[in-house]
Amino acid sequence: MPFFKTVEKLIVNYGNFFTEGVRNTLIISASAVLIGTVLGALMALARMSQIHPLRWLATAYIEFFRGTPLMVQLMFIFYGLPMIGVTFPEVSFIPDFSRFMAGIVAMSLNSCAYVAEVIRSGIQAVDSGQMEAARCLGLSKKQGMTMVVLPQAIRNILPALGNEFVTVIKESSVVSVIGIADLMYRTNGVKAKTYNTLECLFVAAIIYFIMTFIFSKLVAYTERRMAHGRRA
Repeated sequence: MPFFKTVEKLIVNYGNFFTEGVRNTLIISASAVLIGTVLGALMALARMSQIHPLRWLATAYIEFFRGTPLMVQLMFIFYGLPMIGVTFPEVSFIPDFSRFMAGIVAMSLNSCAYVAEVIRSGIQAVDSGQMEAARCLGLSKKQGMTMVVLPQAIRNILPALGNEFVTVIKESSVVSVIGIADLMYRTNGVKAKTYNTLECLFVAAIIYFIMTFIFSKLVAYTERRMAHGRRA
């Protein structure tokens, strides 16, 4: 069929464009999930804090970032921050470093809100008796949280964190609107060169599917291993 012949031709002639887009997409997604997980853990602890102002601030942050579109957040960070004098540095040996940083920051802050809720639910899913047992053994509340509760919570939330990574891979396509050469941006470039709109989008969709399918299977494998460990 002509459609699939065109798709094959696009992959052969512009494979390097798509490869670069995949690399940048994975860099942004991995960075966003890593930073979002660290910030999300702190945000989850803040939301469960007994300090009311801290808990209110954490709740407001989570509700705001979960309740507004990622596109809007990205625009505010990329275009809004420079208007108040906050700019991202340029690095000579990394092209468009400031754009990459804006994309990573926006996606990290967005991911943080979702990860915070995942971690909070994971901690609350651990039986309260675990903390009481830790306190009876002479551990402080902080020690009980880090040495007893958190290790059990991590086992509960790892599959959800893996799913968050899969979600971020798909949502990272929005960074193309600020000129980051991710997969969607490179796809648009190939479309402009060849005028094969549908075929280019088909290639991009297949690549996104392959990436998310692989990571989904890794998440499922990890979940099975963890379930086997609990039974053992």
